[in-house]
Amino acid sequence: MDLELFCLIALLQDAPAHNLVRGQVGTIINFPTPFTARVEFLDPAGEEYACAEFPEDQLLRLHYEPATR
Repeated sequence: MDLELFCLIALLQDAPAHNLVRGQVGTIINFPTPFTARVEFLDPAGEEYACAEFPEDQLLRLHYEPATR
């Protein structure tokens, strides 16, 4: 997968144990195990409201620039 440290992601499914819903946006802060990313979620003021680990296949990388091939 094309996930990298500090890239922005969106959740592909709800994570009720962490009070997160599909589409919520976070930042990858590390990769504790292969194919697992630890994601931090911040409010508009920059305060963390959740931090959790997700399998990479439950995350969608967000892009701000046109794709290059």
